[in-house]
Amino acid sequence: MTTVVPHAVDGARLRGRLDELAAVGDTGDGGVCRLALTEADGAGRDLVVTWMRDLGLRVDIDGIGNVIGTWPADATGPAVMTGSHIDTVRTGGRFDGNYGVLAGLEVIETVIESGFVPARPLAVGFFTNEEGARFAPDMLGSLVYVGGLPLEEALDTVAIDGAVLGDELERIGYRGPLPCPASPPAAFVELHVEQGPILEAECITIGAVTSVQGILWFELTIVGQSNHAGTTPMRLRRDPALAAAEIAVTARSIARDLGGDQVATVGRIDLHPNLVNVIPARATLTVDLRNTDPVELARAERMLFDAVERIAAAESVTIEHRTLARFEPVVFDETVIGLVVDAAERRNLPVRRLPSGAGHDAQMLARVCPSAMIFVPSVGGVSHNPTEFTDADDLQAGADVLLDVMLRLADGPIDRPTDGGVHQ
Repeated sequence: MTTVVPHAVDGARLRGRLDELAAVGDTGDGGVCRLALTEADGAGRDLVVTWMRDLGLRVDIDGIGNVIGTWPADATGPAVMTGSHIDTVRTGGRFDGNYGVLAGLEVIETVIESGFVPARPLAVGFFTNEEGARFAPDMLGSLVYVGGLPLEEALDTVAIDGAVLGDELERIGYRGPLPCPASPPAAFVELHVEQGPILEAECITIGAVTSVQGILWFELTIVGQSNHAGTTPMRLRRDPALAAAEIAVTARSIARDLGGDQVATVGRIDLHPNLVNVIPARATLTVDLRNTDPVELARAERMLFDAVERIAAAESVTIEHRTLARFEPVVFDETVIGLVVDAAERRNLPVRRLPSGAGHDAQMLARVCPSAMIFVPSVGGVSHNPTEFTDADDLQAGADVLLDVMLRLADGPIDRPTDGGVHQ
């Protein structure tokens, strides 16, 4: 075997694996449903682990079910790591998360085939419950991985269907023996589809991600008085559904009034007893607030709960809330961002710097090692949807840039964090 620095991955092999993984949890409409720690997630994990072992990677599984494949298998020093997640939302696509994991696997296979051995080991991983669609918070596995959430607390997390996370890990066979938090990698680079419209709209192939928005998730429970829909005068109603609707409108108004990067979403509203001719007794809803500016994000939170207090008084209902997730905005490592830009420019690929509007595992790894992300375009800006799609040329380009960045990191100097391991 000749020993040369590899120049490109095998795009066809990468797309083949994406298709195989998408068949696990196939929803029949082009989409994928692999909610975290379900049978489908377990089957997807088994498939990816099989590919890792077929390449001779050492496969390590920790107590929260994060899976890391390292090459060479006997490596002991910190690795240059890539990866993402393979769990999906209920109506997911085939690229979100999966592309980053399988492109990382493809990078390592390409390096192995070339005979080139970098100075630092290479690793690819997938993290448990990145989506947060079944267990809150999102990015739970990577948060535990870096020490941001105690393992035992995470294992006690109850899913939206009543299952306990630790029990589900045991059931699908992915409660591993390795401790959390883990030893940090030398660096971390996550490749991902953009999940937004910017790159496609501007005809840009590579996004060098500079930061991730701060995220606040709240669940609000509104209690009023259930009563007959026909006999209860409007002036005498204590209607949780009305209060929930007013909160949803308020969230939209907050985002519009603050402008800039502020966004707000009411993603779930449940009514009880949920009958056509009964005023509800209770409403439960979620509010998702995001902003790249921590000051503005805190302002949005204050505005929301000032409004909640007013609505509760006006509608004679009680409103309680609990925080499901609270992540501050994260700024990625400038050196790693620069490597992404340089790699794209060397390949004559259009590149621009941009923030991420979605949360990603890389924002957790940024707490403990130099980290950044690479985006490729999403057609129509669509994600979390069966029609999610990225062109084959863009999939290839992103994986090739990932290859270049990982090899540069694996053979070059890396500055370790000196601020207690937190990059914000």
